[in-house]
Amino acid sequence: MVGAFAFASSNVIADPLNDVQKAGQQIQKAAVKSQTKIDNVYGQTQELIAEYRSVVDETELMKVYNDHVARLVADQNASIESFDRQIATIDNTKQNVVPLMYRMIDTLEQFIKADVPFNLETRLGRVEKLRDIMASASVTTSEKFRQVLEAYTVETAYSSAVTASQGTLEVDGKNINVDIGRLGRISYVAQSFDLKHAWVWDNNTKEWKKLGDEYLKSVKEVIRMARKQATLELVKLPIFGAE
Repeated sequence: MVGAFAFASSNVIADPLNDVQKAGQQIQKAAVKSQTKIDNVYGQTQELIAEYRSVVDETELMKVYNDHVARLVADQNASIESFDRQIATIDNTKQNVVPLMYRMIDTLEQFIKADVPFNLETRLGRVEKLRDIMASASVTTSEKFRQVLEAYTVETAYSSAVTASQGTLEVDGKNINVDIGRLGRISYVAQSFDLKHAWVWDNNTKEWKKLGDEYLKSVKEVIRMARKQATLELVKLPIFGAE
């Protein structure tokens, strides 16, 4: 009976222990599953958070870019408006510039005819070329204006030039070969090849006037200076400029 009781008692004790162990195992398994689920949920949460942060960052970047594009568009619109205003004034500008150029050409021609008559054919030819350009539809208004200004620049340069050339003067019905010297526009003189006679252009009477012998040396020096045969220095000459 003791043995039976002991066996029975061990069975009675073993069964609850087994149940406890089984329950513990089930709890452990459940805990593992729960932890796995928690880990999965946590991982998904982290992914969602990262994705959210990425979307937020992209949104901020997109906002900055959109603001940048908006400023560019605003600047382009302002430029377009400015161009439109400029285009609108082009016709008015041409209407003012074209008559101005014709007046400048007429004034240049009048000045050349009133000036000392050096290089007269070349200078008047330049004026005629400007008139031809003004009548040409293939030349832009800006190019026409540039060439008119260039002609004025050339005329201005004559004022400081010292030049020498050769030509022929008609004196008392005879043609005399002469050297011609020019000091800017202030003195235009000529001397015969034999150095015995000299003349100065009188722009008031539009004719050559014979100089006295006291000017022969000065005229000779002017011509030598113009030909770089002598250094520039003061000379005594009568002066007749354009009126």
